[in-house]
Amino acid sequence: MKQSEIKELSVEELKEKMAEYKKQKADLKMAHAVTPMENPLQIRTTRRTLARLATELTKRENQ
Repeated sequence: MKQSEIKELSVEELKEKMAEYKKQKADLKMAHAVTPMENPLQIRTTRRTLARLATELTKRENQ
C-alpha cells in the first residue's frame, strides 16, 4: 500500500487494515519457517506496510 492510499483511509479502516496485515505477516512468517518461500521479500513489504499504517494511526491520534 502506498502512503497516498493510506492517508485516504479513516481511522476505523486503518485499524482494520492493521489487523489484516498483522495476520498476513504472521501467516507469511509461519509459512517461511516451515518451508522456505519462493519470494521472502513479501515478508518485508508486509512489515513495512504495517509500519506505515501504524505511523499514520499514531499521527492522527496525536493531532
